[in-house]
Amino acid sequence: MTAIPTPAAVQPDRGFRNRLIASGGEDLKKCFQCATCSVVCELSTARQPFPRKEMLWAQWGLKDRLLADVDIWLCHHCNDCTSRCPRGARPGDVMAAVRREAILHYSAPQWLGNCVSQPHCLPFLLLLPCVLLGLVAWGSRPLEKLFAASTSSNRIIISYWSQLPQWLLIAFFATLVLLDAVVIILGVSRFWRDLNARGQAMGFADNREHEKQSIAASIRTTLRNILLHEDFDRCTFNHPRMNSHRFVLFGFVGLLVVDLWVLTVRFNPLLKDAFVYPFNFWSPWKILANLAGGAMLLGCSLMVRDRTVHSTPAGTLYEGTLFKGTLFKGTLFKGTWFDWMFLGLALATVLTGFGCEILHYARVDPLRYMVYVVHLATVFALIVLLPYSKFAHMIYRATAMVYAAHTGRQRQGGPSEFE
Repeated sequence: MTAIPTPAAVQPDRGFRNRLIASGGEDLKKCFQCATCSVVCELSTARQPFPRKEMLWAQWGLKDRLLADVDIWLCHHCNDCTSRCPRGARPGDVMAAVRREAILHYSAPQWLGNCVSQPHCLPFLLLLPCVLLGLVAWGSRPLEKLFAASTSSNRIIISYWSQLPQWLLIAFFATLVLLDAVVIILGVSRFWRDLNARGQAMGFADNREHEKQSIAASIRTTLRNILLHEDFDRCTFNHPRMNSHRFVLFGFVGLLVVDLWVLTVRFNPLLKDAFVYPFNFWSPWKILANLAGGAMLLGCSLMVRDRTVHSTPAGTLYEGTLFKGTLFKGTLFKGTWFDWMFLGLALATVLTGFGCEILHYARVDPLRYMVYVVHLATVFALIVLLPYSKFAHMIYRATAMVYAAHTGRQRQGGPSEFE
C-alpha cells in the first residue's frame, strides 16, 4: 500500500503580504490562477513557469519561498503578463514588489533599507552628507598627512572648492564604497546560499551534468546577456523600454569607470605624477564622463516618460468580467516611491554634475559652490542607498542569472513546484 506523503506545513506571513500590497501589489487579490501570465511570458520556462506560482505564493504570504525564488529575478518587468491579465492583477508589479522585499531582506542594516521606501527620510539623506563633509573638512588636518601626502606631486588646477580638497573627497567616498561592497558581498552570499538550498529541495542540483555550466562560463553567459539585453529583447508589449535600460546601464558603467580611476589615484601606478584635477575638458576621462552622464540623463528621462505618459493600449486589459475598450487605471507605469526616488536621485546627480561643470568653467561664484554641495549630497545618497535601491537589481538579478545558468535551471528547470 502506497504511503500518503505528509503535507508540508504552510506558514503564511500576513505582514509580508500586506507590504507587497502596499508597495505596488494592490491588485494581487484579483488573481484567480488562470496561468495566462505564465503562458504569455517569453522568459518563463516550460518546467518552471512564472509568475503564476509567485502570484499564488504572494496571496498566501509565503515569504520564505518567494525570497529564495530565482524566478523573481529572471522576470524583467516588461509587463507582457500585465498587459494580458484578464483580471487586471498586474503580475509584473507584484513581482517588482517581491524583488523590493528581497533586496531589503538580504541587505543590512534593514532600517537603512527602509528609508528607501519612506519619503520623509529623503531630506535626512541629503542633509547628512552636508553635515558629515563639514565635520570632516573642519577636522581634516590630521587626515591630510595620511591621505594627501601621496598626491602632493599631483597638480590641482582651480579646484571645485578649496574647502573640500580632492584627497578629502576621495577618502570620504572611498569609505562609503567599501562599506557598500561589504553589505553587497554579505547579501549576495546569503542569497546564493538560499538559492542553493531551494534548488536542492526542488531537484535543480540533480539536473544532468551536460546541462550545467561552470561558474566562469555562467558569468560569461550572464555578462553577455546583460550587455546585449538578450532577455529583454524577447519581450513584446514593452520592447521600447529596452533602450532606456541600455542607456542607464552603459552610462552607469562609464561613470563607475571614471570614478574608480579617480578614487584609486593614490595606488594607481598609471596616475603617478600625471594626475591633473579637475580633468581638462578634452581629457579622455572627461569626455567619457560627459558621454556617460548624457547616456544616464537620456535613459532616466525615457524611464520617467514611460512611467508618466506611456498608457496601456485600449482593449488589452479588462475589469470585472467583461473586456473593455478603455484604459485600465489610466497608465500602466504608475510606479512606486521605490522607483521614483531612484530615478529622482539619478537625475539630480547627473543634472547637478553637468551644472557643476558648466558653472566651474564659467567661474560663477558662489553659485558653483552651492551646486557642488548639492551634487555631492545626491552622490552620497546614491552610494549609501545602492545596496537597498533599484541599483541593487543589477547585482541580485545578475547573481540569479549566474545561478540559473550554473545549475542548468534555464535549460531544464527541474521538477515543477506544483508536482
